[in-house]
Amino acid sequence: MAFNSEQPSNMFDGPMALTKERDACGVGFVANTKGEFGSHKVLTDALAALDCMEHRGGCGGDGVSGDGAGVMTQIPWKLLDEFRSDSCPQPGVGMIFLPRDEERRNNVKKVIEDVCTENELNFLGWREVPVDKSVLGEMALAAVPSIWQFFVKGPERLQNDDDVRDGFERTLYLVRRRFEVVRKERGLVWDDDDGEAYVASFSSRTIVYKGMVQSCVLPKFYKDLTNPDFTTKFAIYHRRFSTNTNPRWPLAQPMRCVGHNGEINTLLGNVNWIKARESAKNNEVCELDDFVDYESSNNIVMTCNTQDFPSFLEPLVDLGRSDSANLDAVFDLMCKSRHRAPCAIMALVPAAYMDSPDLKDHPEITDFYKFHGGILEAWDGPALLVYSDGKSIGASLDRNGLRPARYSITDDGSVYMMSETGVIPDLDESTIVEKGRLGPGQMINVDLVSGEFKDNIAIKSEISSRHPYGEWIKKQRKDIEKMDFDEERLYGEETTTFAQSTFGWGLEDIGMQIADMAGAGKETTYSMGDDAPVSALSTRPQPLYNYFKQRFAQVTNPPIDPLREGVVMSLAMTLGKKESIYQVSELGARLIHLESPLLNGNEMDEIASYAKEENGRFKNAKISTRYNLSDGPSGIKTALDQVCDAAVENVKNGAEILILSDMATDQDEMNESTYIPPLLAVGAVHHRLIKEGLRMDAGIVVETGSAWSTHHFACLVGYGANAVHPYMALETVKQWHSQDKVQKMMASGKLAKITVTEAQQNFRKAIEAGLLKILSKMGISLLTSYSGAQIFEAVGLGEETIERSFKGTTSRISGLDLEDIARETAMMRPEAIEKKLKKLVNYGYYKPVPKLGEYHANSADLAKLLHEAIGLDKKVSYATTRDELENDGVKPASVANYEIFKKSLEVAPLANIRDLLDFESDRESIDISEVEPASEIMRRFCTGAMSLGALSREAHETLAIAVNRVGGKSNSGEGGEDTIRGKPLTDVDDKGRSTTFPHLAGLKNGDSANSFIHQIASGRFGVTPEFLVTGKQLEIKMAQGAKPGEGGQLPGPKVSEYIASLRASKQGVTLISPPPHHDIYSIEDLAQLIHDLHAINERAGVSVKLVSSIGVGTVACGVAKAAADVILISGGDGGTGASPLSSIKHAGCPWEFGLAEAHSALMNNGLRDRVVLRVDGGIRTGRDIAVAAMMGAEEFGFGTIAMIAEGCVMARVCHLNTCPVGVTSQKEQLRKKFPGTPEHVVNFFHFVAEEIRELMAHLGYSRFEDLIGRADLLKESQEQKDRVEKTKGIEMSRFFSGIPNSVDDRSFLRAKIEGGIEVMKEEIVHVNGPSSDLDRDLCKDEDIVKVIKDNEGETNASFKIVNTDRSTCAMLSGDIARAHGNIGFQGKINLSFEGSAGQAFGAFVLPGLNVRLTGEANDYVGKGMHGGEIVVVPDANAGFVASESSIVGNACLYGATGGDFHANGRTGERFCVRNSGAFAVAEGAGDHCCEYMTGGVVAMLGSVGRNVGAGMTGGVGYFYDDKDDFLEKVNGEIVSVKRIGTTAGEAQLKNMIERHFEKTGSEKADEILSNWETEKEKFWQVYPPSEANSAVISEEADAALTRVSASAPDGALCFLSVGGQMSPGQTARCAD
Repeated sequence: MAFNSEQPSNMFDGPMALTKERDACGVGFVANTKGEFGSHKVLTDALAALDCMEHRGGCGGDGVSGDGAGVMTQIPWKLLDEFRSDSCPQPGVGMIFLPRDEERRNNVKKVIEDVCTENELNFLGWREVPVDKSVLGEMALAAVPSIWQFFVKGPERLQNDDDVRDGFERTLYLVRRRFEVVRKERGLVWDDDDGEAYVASFSSRTIVYKGMVQSCVLPKFYKDLTNPDFTTKFAIYHRRFSTNTNPRWPLAQPMRCVGHNGEINTLLGNVNWIKARESAKNNEVCELDDFVDYESSNNIVMTCNTQDFPSFLEPLVDLGRSDSANLDAVFDLMCKSRHRAPCAIMALVPAAYMDSPDLKDHPEITDFYKFHGGILEAWDGPALLVYSDGKSIGASLDRNGLRPARYSITDDGSVYMMSETGVIPDLDESTIVEKGRLGPGQMINVDLVSGEFKDNIAIKSEISSRHPYGEWIKKQRKDIEKMDFDEERLYGEETTTFAQSTFGWGLEDIGMQIADMAGAGKETTYSMGDDAPVSALSTRPQPLYNYFKQRFAQVTNPPIDPLREGVVMSLAMTLGKKESIYQVSELGARLIHLESPLLNGNEMDEIASYAKEENGRFKNAKISTRYNLSDGPSGIKTALDQVCDAAVENVKNGAEILILSDMATDQDEMNESTYIPPLLAVGAVHHRLIKEGLRMDAGIVVETGSAWSTHHFACLVGYGANAVHPYMALETVKQWHSQDKVQKMMASGKLAKITVTEAQQNFRKAIEAGLLKILSKMGISLLTSYSGAQIFEAVGLGEETIERSFKGTTSRISGLDLEDIARETAMMRPEAIEKKLKKLVNYGYYKPVPKLGEYHANSADLAKLLHEAIGLDKKVSYATTRDELENDGVKPASVANYEIFKKSLEVAPLANIRDLLDFESDRESIDISEVEPASEIMRRFCTGAMSLGALSREAHETLAIAVNRVGGKSNSGEGGEDTIRGKPLTDVDDKGRSTTFPHLAGLKNGDSANSFIHQIASGRFGVTPEFLVTGKQLEIKMAQGAKPGEGGQLPGPKVSEYIASLRASKQGVTLISPPPHHDIYSIEDLAQLIHDLHAINERAGVSVKLVSSIGVGTVACGVAKAAADVILISGGDGGTGASPLSSIKHAGCPWEFGLAEAHSALMNNGLRDRVVLRVDGGIRTGRDIAVAAMMGAEEFGFGTIAMIAEGCVMARVCHLNTCPVGVTSQKEQLRKKFPGTPEHVVNFFHFVAEEIRELMAHLGYSRFEDLIGRADLLKESQEQKDRVEKTKGIEMSRFFSGIPNSVDDRSFLRAKIEGGIEVMKEEIVHVNGPSSDLDRDLCKDEDIVKVIKDNEGETNASFKIVNTDRSTCAMLSGDIARAHGNIGFQGKINLSFEGSAGQAFGAFVLPGLNVRLTGEANDYVGKGMHGGEIVVVPDANAGFVASESSIVGNACLYGATGGDFHANGRTGERFCVRNSGAFAVAEGAGDHCCEYMTGGVVAMLGSVGRNVGAGMTGGVGYFYDDKDDFLEKVNGEIVSVKRIGTTAGEAQLKNMIERHFEKTGSEKADEILSNWETEKEKFWQVYPPSEANSAVISEEADAALTRVSASAPDGALCFLSVGGQMSPGQTARCAD
């Protein structure tokens, strides 16, 4: 291959949990503590539940081997009775996976026996676990270990053990961690498929049976599990969905203590901090060799470093393990160090306790979290944790509640906790006394001795009351709240400018970023993506921060929402020495607590004052990071050594706060010295202190002139800073405020009039909001967890740099060493720029500027060259002379001008990773006539997902028509499409005009404006049943290149009446989509959405859009296993209509990395033939496409360049709605200036295809598909590397050599169907399995088929339903929508279901389809509901109170656009998110009710969680409040709250409740209606400004058209007459 590397490829280097293996699952437990040994029924119930969650798991590459399933139970003493005795009734039992080879196995057994004997454990014997290997899949069978149990009696010397055998458990724990050490010492480690030696459990309380099997196979494989003597009081069960297809048995869960559904987003930081914590322990006072004595073993786990002595104990944490395994290890140690299990979980995964209404009467719980938050960083990320230490069992949900968790309690004391309800098939509803769910941060616990069940408050209050945390905090903690800013300047004007220059400031940084942040308190919004060179290729000096790309969440874990769900987030930080988490004491509260990580001068002074004896003795030490300029580039190494040495020395001498400062006292010092970039300094000090065991003893403050962007602050904190004092940024704010221009703008009203103090406050506010955004896109809630977590990828930094300051960070192509960094830092100095010191340089990093400005690939000059090539004149439009010109003013395409356009890109400065590559063919060139035609190549072309709204109608429709003409795939983007675009044009006249699209030119009969790909994004804008069934491919937008981890954004001025009508929103109101987390927050939930889409449109493939980042390969594997048909890898440089500037510049990686990694991971895992790979992001030429194909892409997306081809002039004002050529404006007068026609775009595509043909001929290839995956045809270009001095350290081969060689095996280009027949992948679509069988039965029902076909009549049908029946009604809705569109169905179909419905019950139902469920349902009920009716009621024999019990799950009615919904019970979290038309009544809800709502009405007859109405811009909510606590639960940022004050409002609510009673028989509704005059006073009305003048809010409005229902039985709308009273006829019609 052309990419030859002496070292192994680094493509998948990095933490295992990031680059190799990610997982999610279904999890739960069953507990009944009656009887000494429990019962076999507990186990059989757990196994039945496990089987019913099979769809939440995944299968290996062979389609049979499971990703993992298992159970943890009490040790089944009846079954293992032969190993018990009177003297040892409960021995220690080990469950171990051993090699299949007998000699190896015996050698490992000898290790086990010897270590046990050495530690005085009397070895009682071995038992081979009876298994049936015939039930295993091929891959699982190839890897299956030999599975044994071993038994030990407790040491005789352990006579002083306590009643619950904690001493014995500690000994077993330490001995287990010793096994691996001795095994390695004896050389018994094998790197092959028979090297497994893994202890699944070793305890006298619990045992784990698990394997790489499907749920139903587990009890068939392990014969013990079907033995009636296997009795237990509890069972934790777990079904795993892994992104990897190569099974490894130890990765199955439960782990030793925990079953984990989720992902730890802060893993790298957590592991680093645990290492720091362990190394801080003093082993001089430890006796590490005595595991037996009660006090000794207690001392080891409490006070000894058990991480850094691999010669004695296996390390506690290791990035080579999964996130679940690391969390389990820390939890296990905390439990062994006398934390109770629920206490350990509370500390590790804390709730969002600040201002929580639920905790206002429980200060002890708040104090617990405050205390532990100071000494332990949260293991942050989406998590449902089920845990047991053998003494208690429980479950806990992360602070965001982004995992489903339901529970039921029966009258015999059994507790069933599960990811989905309905997983216990034979559970009698009449025996259930309570049904509930875990909300965000909540937990439940069952004491396995007493049998007592405790709910969230009860167990937390009990745990929190064990120590006086509140008193400790009051006595010991120092709080630094935000203080006033200084108004005096630090330096004179010239010195300020000199300093700014040396720190890398440019004019843009002040004119754009500082102006926006100081002036408006917001980060700069910008557009068009990042088309500047990656920093490693730039010839301009770049701050070190620019070499780091922020990582973000996609698929396996969700981003969170800093705008609407900020209640769960915090930027608070601490300074000072952190005490042990294993020994809780008052000293743990002795910390300085910072309200904000951004400190000003006064706050720095306050910190300094705490060094005094009377103020707490928090000793400070300031260390300068400046060094002499005369030392040259090599001086940076010595300076860095000196800084690190000084840090170590100061901490050893008692300093608890280190201040790393690059501040110079005056101009003279600036002239003579330079500085270590603060990011380099803080990273080096952080890692050095960890190494020395001192990091927990001190906090680090960075005092720097080189931090002004949100990205800068994120980098500094991410690499170890606890706080930042940005003195030069604050100085620059003062400078900006004093400018004449700024003062004049304030005087004229163009800028808000603010003081210099307010400007600095605004700057801090903007930085804080930006930090929250950066945290949230990775799914992290707490800055304390982000600190030191290193959640970045480096692009262009060498090994020396990474090892010194950024250890553990991925840098795939190497790059700059320390001296290079020193040189680049010096290049920023004024004297290096050869410029007189008058003003800063405008580097043009954001907006192109001539001369000194940075190169931008997309420019006005480039647009001009392309326009000349394709025959476009930007002056020709409807606003000018188009009608008078021949061929609508489209000039002939010019090959010569395209060559000029192409040449301009070839000789341009280096910009992209691919610019460092060249072609190297393996054969002779051929004549171009032998190459396949351009028409075949163009079928692989797509447009990027640019929404109608971001683009004008003219631009959006022109692109769609052009791509459809060439046989490619156009993309709707998020926002929906007009149904008028669904049919081909037949009314085009000889001038190319159509009355259907009068605003377009250059049309032809047969043209179609219907986008091939219809996109489903997190905002669900425009997603209706008709939109879904008219797409030929449905794309799930998981992330966007310009702003991965964030939702879409459409500024209010661009939301015209037309755009608002398509998006079911309010005209002129800014639309911000939620981050992609509501129903795509994990791999199994993405699989569910894919299932939903395959259900409603079986003919359409489903594509999933990802963004390039480290680990995208393993994510892509999960997406392929989730039954996607296409995977799109977008580059981080993709375009956008509007995005925060820091997101455009600093999030997402080049597509070359992501594409190569995804293709390679899919190949390595045997999944490449399941999916088509598509790529986009900055693709402009045929050369780009050839490179992408060789890296594995089969289809190619054009974004910005396609817009240029229809007239875009790169004005970069998309976000302002002022596009001068109407491409991205919704203003009528600007849209008339749109110059493009489909022919222009077709000309461009044709040129690109011909360029590709020329390349193919040169390379000697006639078929394009023969280039795909052929990375051996690429090589590193030394000639290109030599163009930029600092690229000398870049080394491409090590990464790209990881692309598998596919020269001989090309089978991945075809899909295999039954019989092994190979077909084109594009010809087949994945089809849902048995989970859609019920839906298929509905669609085949003769009466139903007839009603749909005739479009009249009525039919009824009844069905049983279980939790594995998913997306029920989606297929039927698709059939109706295909036949009649969204609202054309005139028949009536009434369906009744009985049982526990699976996920997405009633998805996409539409008018005329009425659905009733008797039983309960899981998440996403009514997802995308467009009309009709959904009613959910409990079983008639239910023994619980309906209004107090959960009946449906989370995110119900997500994206609903119409219909009526009634639930006789409580709903979960995020009810009616993005509802834009449904009328819904339920009897209680969790957090975030009505979030992002834009229409419809919600009536809630019971209590709700917090954050009601966040982001709500339309619609109305009614909330019953009989406890007087509702107001504190409302997010008042947008909505207003008042009592019902209008006749229309009262009538609307009353009629909805009456309808609810008639539909459900609700006792709660009956109580309210029976005492209406009193009860109506307990309702609050919640509404946004857009509804303030509606009749239900204002008496002044016309009440004649007040709706009380989304639709009547005949599909017409229901209205209320003037005065609010309905006639008997109306009542019958609307409340039927």
